[in-house]
Amino acid sequence: MTNPAERLVDLLDLERIEVNIFRGRSPEESLQRVFGGQVAGQALVAAGRTTDGDRPVHSLHAYFLRPGRPGVPIVYDVERVRDGRSFTTRRVTAVQQGRTIFNLTASFHRPEEAGFEHQLPPAREVPDPEGLPTVTEEVREHLGALPEALERMARRTPFDIRYVDRLRWTQEETKGADPRSAVWMRAVGPLGDDPLVHTCALTYASDMTLLDAVRIPVEPLWGPRGFDMASLDHAMWFHRPFRADEWFLYDQESPIATGGRGLARGRIYDRGGNLLVSVVQEGLFRSLGD
Repeated sequence: MTNPAERLVDLLDLERIEVNIFRGRSPEESLQRVFGGQVAGQALVAAGRTTDGDRPVHSLHAYFLRPGRPGVPIVYDVERVRDGRSFTTRRVTAVQQGRTIFNLTASFHRPEEAGFEHQLPPAREVPDPEGLPTVTEEVREHLGALPEALERMARRTPFDIRYVDRLRWTQEETKGADPRSAVWMRAVGPLGDDPLVHTCALTYASDMTLLDAVRIPVEPLWGPRGFDMASLDHAMWFHRPFRADEWFLYDQESPIATGGRGLARGRIYDRGGNLLVSVVQEGLFRSLGD
Protein backbone atom coordinates (compact mmCIF):
# COMPACT_ATOMS: atom_id res chain seq x y z
CA MET A 1 0.00 0.00 0.00
CA THR A 2 1.86 3.07 -1.28
CA ASN A 3 -0.83 5.72 -1.69
CA PRO A 4 -0.72 8.06 1.36
CA ALA A 5 -4.52 8.46 1.23
CA GLU A 6 -4.93 4.67 1.47
CA ARG A 7 -2.48 4.63 4.36
CA LEU A 8 -4.57 7.30 6.11
CA VAL A 9 -7.76 5.24 5.71
CA ASP A 10 -5.88 2.24 7.10
CA LEU A 11 -4.56 4.33 10.00
CA LEU A 12 -8.14 5.34 10.87
CA ASP A 13 -9.37 1.72 10.75
CA LEU A 14 -9.06 0.88 14.44
CA GLU A 15 -8.99 -2.62 15.93
CA ARG A 16 -11.90 -3.28 18.26
CA ILE A 17 -10.59 -5.16 21.30
CA GLU A 18 -13.67 -4.77 23.54
CA VAL A 19 -17.17 -3.29 23.20
CA ASN A 20 -15.97 0.25 23.98
CA ILE A 21 -12.20 -0.17 23.61
CA PHE A 22 -10.21 0.24 20.40
CA ARG A 23 -6.56 0.07 19.46
CA GLY A 24 -4.93 2.31 16.86
CA ARG A 25 -1.57 2.02 15.17
CA SER A 26 1.04 4.72 15.60
CA PRO A 27 3.54 4.52 12.73
CA GLU A 28 7.26 4.67 13.33
CA GLU A 29 8.26 8.21 12.48
CA SER A 30 11.36 10.36 12.86
CA LEU A 31 9.21 12.90 14.73
CA GLN A 32 9.65 13.38 18.46
CA ARG A 33 5.94 12.84 19.13
CA VAL A 34 2.86 11.42 17.46
CA PHE A 35 1.10 13.92 15.20
CA GLY A 36 -1.86 15.38 17.11
CA GLY A 37 -4.21 15.19 14.14
CA GLN A 38 -3.68 11.43 14.02
CA VAL A 39 -4.71 11.00 17.66
CA ALA A 40 -7.74 13.28 17.25
CA GLY A 41 -8.85 11.49 14.09
CA GLN A 42 -8.48 8.04 15.63
CA ALA A 43 -10.29 9.10 18.82
CA LEU A 44 -13.19 10.39 16.73
CA VAL A 45 -13.32 7.10 14.83
CA ALA A 46 -13.56 5.26 18.17
CA ALA A 47 -16.40 7.53 19.31
CA GLY A 48 -18.26 7.12 16.03
CA ARG A 49 -17.95 3.33 16.07
CA THR A 50 -20.03 3.22 19.28
CA THR A 51 -23.00 5.07 17.72
CA ASP A 52 -25.73 3.82 15.38
CA GLY A 53 -24.19 5.81 12.52
CA ASP A 54 -27.36 7.76 11.73
CA ARG A 55 -26.20 10.93 13.51
CA PRO A 56 -23.17 12.74 12.10
CA VAL A 57 -20.73 14.33 14.51
CA HIS A 58 -21.46 18.03 14.97
CA SER A 59 -18.70 19.02 17.41
CA LEU A 60 -15.63 17.85 19.26
CA HIS A 61 -13.56 19.32 22.08
CA ALA A 62 -10.17 17.80 22.89
CA TYR A 63 -7.06 18.27 25.02
CA PHE A 64 -3.56 17.08 24.21
CA LEU A 65 -2.23 16.05 27.64
CA ARG A 66 1.08 14.31 26.88
CA PRO A 67 3.13 13.72 23.73
CA GLY A 68 2.52 10.31 22.19
CA ARG A 69 5.41 8.02 21.25
CA PRO A 70 5.70 7.05 17.57
CA GLY A 71 5.63 3.31 16.93
CA VAL A 72 3.67 2.50 20.10
CA PRO A 73 -0.04 1.51 19.77
CA ILE A 74 -2.64 3.81 21.31
CA VAL A 75 -5.70 2.45 23.13
CA TYR A 76 -8.97 4.43 22.94
CA ASP A 77 -11.47 3.88 25.75
CA VAL A 78 -14.96 5.21 24.92
CA GLU A 79 -17.50 6.25 27.56
CA ARG A 80 -21.11 6.28 26.34
CA VAL A 81 -22.16 9.45 28.12
CA ARG A 82 -25.59 9.97 26.58
CA ASP A 83 -27.93 8.55 23.94
CA GLY A 84 -30.80 11.01 23.63
CA ARG A 85 -33.59 11.50 21.12
CA SER A 86 -31.57 13.94 19.02
CA PHE A 87 -28.05 13.97 20.46
CA THR A 88 -25.44 11.34 21.26
CA THR A 89 -22.41 12.16 23.42
CA ARG A 90 -19.19 10.20 23.73
CA ARG A 91 -16.07 10.77 25.82
CA VAL A 92 -12.81 9.16 24.65
CA THR A 93 -9.59 8.67 26.61
CA ALA A 94 -6.43 7.82 24.65
CA VAL A 95 -3.90 5.76 26.60
CA GLN A 96 -0.36 4.83 25.64
CA GLN A 97 1.86 2.68 27.86
CA GLY A 98 -0.53 3.18 30.79
CA ARG A 99 -0.57 6.98 30.57
CA THR A 100 -3.41 9.17 29.34
CA ILE A 101 -2.12 11.29 26.46
CA PHE A 102 -5.35 12.78 25.08
CA ASN A 103 -9.04 13.09 25.77
CA LEU A 104 -11.94 14.06 23.56
CA THR A 105 -15.64 14.71 23.93
CA ALA A 106 -17.70 14.36 20.75
CA SER A 107 -21.35 15.16 20.16
CA PHE A 108 -23.47 13.64 17.37
CA HIS A 109 -26.74 15.20 16.20
CA ARG A 110 -29.57 14.09 13.97
CA PRO A 111 -29.93 16.92 11.41
CA GLU A 112 -33.05 19.04 11.82
CA GLU A 113 -34.89 21.70 9.81
CA ALA A 114 -34.65 25.04 11.64
CA GLY A 115 -36.45 27.27 9.12
CA PHE A 116 -33.50 29.64 8.65
CA GLU A 117 -29.77 29.64 8.08
CA HIS A 118 -26.92 32.07 7.48
CA GLN A 119 -23.12 32.11 7.27
CA LEU A 120 -20.23 34.50 6.83
CA PRO A 121 -18.61 34.25 3.39
CA PRO A 122 -14.86 33.67 2.95
CA ALA A 123 -12.85 36.69 4.07
CA ARG A 124 -11.35 37.31 0.63
CA GLU A 125 -11.27 36.15 -2.96
CA VAL A 126 -8.61 33.51 -3.53
CA PRO A 127 -7.25 31.83 -6.67
CA ASP A 128 -8.30 28.32 -7.57
CA PRO A 129 -6.04 25.56 -6.23
CA GLU A 130 -5.10 24.26 -9.69
CA GLY A 131 -3.16 27.47 -10.40
CA LEU A 132 -1.16 27.34 -7.16
CA PRO A 133 2.07 25.40 -6.57
CA THR A 134 2.15 22.54 -4.10
CA VAL A 135 4.27 22.97 -0.99
CA THR A 136 6.81 20.58 -2.49
CA GLU A 137 7.04 22.66 -5.67
CA GLU A 138 7.55 25.88 -3.68
CA VAL A 139 10.30 24.34 -1.57
CA ARG A 140 12.03 22.84 -4.60
CA GLU A 141 11.83 26.18 -6.40
CA HIS A 142 13.52 27.94 -3.49
CA LEU A 143 16.08 25.31 -2.49
CA GLY A 144 16.67 23.64 -5.84
CA ALA A 145 15.99 20.21 -4.32
CA LEU A 146 14.16 18.83 -1.32
CA PRO A 147 16.24 17.89 1.73
CA GLU A 148 16.00 14.15 2.42
CA ALA A 149 13.75 14.61 5.48
CA LEU A 150 11.31 16.77 3.51
CA GLU A 151 11.40 14.30 0.61
CA ARG A 152 10.30 11.50 2.95
CA MET A 153 7.60 13.73 4.45
CA ALA A 154 6.28 14.67 1.00
CA ARG A 155 6.00 11.00 -0.01
CA ARG A 156 3.88 10.05 3.00
CA THR A 157 1.74 13.19 3.51
CA PRO A 158 -1.89 12.21 2.82
CA PHE A 159 -3.00 15.73 1.83
CA ASP A 160 -2.14 17.99 -1.08
CA ILE A 161 -1.53 21.42 0.50
CA ARG A 162 -1.32 24.64 -1.53
CA TYR A 163 -0.73 27.98 0.19
CA VAL A 164 -2.78 30.85 -1.20
CA ASP A 165 0.06 33.30 -0.43
CA ARG A 166 3.59 32.41 -1.44
CA LEU A 167 5.82 31.20 1.37
CA ARG A 168 8.11 33.67 3.11
CA TRP A 169 11.72 32.53 3.46
CA THR A 170 13.44 35.30 5.44
CA GLN A 171 12.86 37.22 8.68
CA GLU A 172 12.61 40.41 6.62
CA GLU A 173 9.64 39.00 4.71
CA THR A 174 7.79 38.24 7.94
CA LYS A 175 8.03 41.78 9.30
CA GLY A 176 4.61 43.45 9.37
CA ALA A 177 2.88 40.28 8.18
CA ASP A 178 -0.66 39.77 9.46
CA PRO A 179 -1.21 36.59 11.48
CA ARG A 180 -3.28 35.03 8.72
CA SER A 181 -2.85 32.11 6.36
CA ALA A 182 -5.03 30.29 3.85
CA VAL A 183 -4.46 26.94 2.17
CA TRP A 184 -6.29 24.73 -0.26
CA MET A 185 -6.25 21.08 0.80
CA ARG A 186 -7.58 17.70 -0.31
CA ALA A 187 -6.60 14.09 0.22
CA VAL A 188 -4.12 12.88 -2.40
CA GLY A 189 -6.42 9.98 -3.32
CA PRO A 190 -9.97 8.66 -2.83
CA LEU A 191 -11.06 8.00 0.76
CA GLY A 192 -14.09 5.82 0.06
CA ASP A 193 -17.69 6.70 0.85
CA ASP A 194 -17.96 6.36 4.64
CA PRO A 195 -18.89 9.85 5.96
CA LEU A 196 -17.18 9.11 9.30
CA VAL A 197 -13.87 8.45 7.50
CA HIS A 198 -14.12 11.80 5.71
CA THR A 199 -14.92 13.60 8.98
CA CYS A 200 -12.00 11.96 10.77
CA ALA A 201 -9.65 12.56 7.83
CA LEU A 202 -10.51 16.26 7.86
CA THR A 203 -9.99 16.27 11.63
CA TYR A 204 -6.50 14.90 10.91
CA ALA A 205 -5.90 17.64 8.32
CA SER A 206 -7.21 20.43 10.55
CA ASP A 207 -4.13 20.12 12.78
CA MET A 208 -1.59 20.28 9.95
CA THR A 209 -1.44 24.03 9.24
CA LEU A 210 -3.63 25.87 11.75
CA LEU A 211 -0.81 27.10 14.00
CA ASP A 212 0.91 28.58 10.93
CA ALA A 213 -1.14 31.70 11.53
CA VAL A 214 0.53 32.19 14.92
CA ARG A 215 4.04 31.82 13.48
CA ILE A 216 3.67 33.95 10.34
CA PRO A 217 4.54 37.33 11.99
CA VAL A 218 7.49 35.74 13.84
CA GLU A 219 9.45 33.46 11.50
CA PRO A 220 9.30 31.79 8.07
CA LEU A 221 7.14 28.67 7.97
CA TRP A 222 9.90 26.63 6.29
CA GLY A 223 13.60 26.49 6.96
CA PRO A 224 15.41 26.86 10.32
CA ARG A 225 13.01 27.35 13.22
CA GLY A 226 13.44 29.41 16.36
CA PHE A 227 10.37 28.06 18.14
CA ASP A 228 9.03 24.66 19.08
CA MET A 229 5.24 24.36 19.07
CA ALA A 230 2.74 21.86 20.36
CA SER A 231 -1.05 21.71 20.27
CA LEU A 232 -2.73 22.17 23.65
CA ASP A 233 -6.40 21.83 22.78
CA HIS A 234 -8.58 21.58 19.71
CA ALA A 235 -12.26 22.23 19.01
CA MET A 236 -14.28 21.71 15.83
CA TRP A 237 -17.87 22.30 14.74
CA PHE A 238 -19.11 20.46 11.65
CA HIS A 239 -21.82 22.39 9.81
CA ARG A 240 -22.41 20.61 6.49
CA PRO A 241 -21.57 17.29 4.82
CA PHE A 242 -18.33 17.20 2.82
CA ARG A 243 -15.71 14.98 1.25
CA ALA A 244 -12.11 15.36 2.41
CA ASP A 245 -10.86 14.09 -0.97
CA GLU A 246 -12.31 17.16 -2.71
CA TRP A 247 -10.72 20.61 -2.53
CA PHE A 248 -11.51 22.69 0.56
CA LEU A 249 -10.23 26.12 1.56
CA TYR A 250 -8.82 26.42 5.09
CA ASP A 251 -8.86 30.12 6.06
CA GLN A 252 -6.80 30.62 9.25
CA GLU A 253 -6.00 33.51 11.59
CA SER A 254 -4.49 34.11 15.01
CA PRO A 255 -6.27 36.77 17.11
CA ILE A 256 -3.64 36.68 19.89
CA ALA A 257 -0.32 35.21 21.01
CA THR A 258 0.87 35.91 24.55
CA GLY A 259 2.30 34.14 27.58
CA GLY A 260 3.91 31.41 25.49
CA ARG A 261 0.59 30.41 23.93
CA GLY A 262 -0.97 31.29 20.60
CA LEU A 263 -4.65 31.04 19.67
CA ALA A 264 -5.64 30.17 16.12
CA ARG A 265 -9.01 29.75 14.50
CA GLY A 266 -9.97 28.50 11.08
CA ARG A 267 -12.95 28.29 8.76
CA ILE A 268 -13.16 25.53 6.17
CA TYR A 269 -15.11 26.22 2.95
CA ASP A 270 -15.89 24.18 -0.14
CA ARG A 271 -15.22 25.55 -3.61
CA GLY A 272 -18.69 27.08 -3.69
CA GLY A 273 -17.99 29.21 -0.60
CA ASN A 274 -20.16 27.10 1.70
CA LEU A 275 -18.87 27.03 5.28
CA LEU A 276 -18.27 23.38 6.21
CA VAL A 277 -16.33 23.40 9.48
CA SER A 278 -15.16 25.88 12.15
CA VAL A 279 -11.97 25.18 14.11
CA VAL A 280 -10.24 26.72 17.16
CA GLN A 281 -6.92 25.63 18.61
CA GLU A 282 -4.40 26.90 21.14
CA GLY A 283 -0.73 26.02 20.86
CA LEU A 284 2.26 26.24 23.15
CA PHE A 285 5.29 28.10 21.77
CA ARG A 286 8.76 27.90 23.29
CA SER A 287 12.00 29.36 22.01
CA LEU A 288 14.45 26.66 20.96
CA GLY A 289 17.14 28.78 22.57
CA ASP A 290 15.59 28.39 26.04
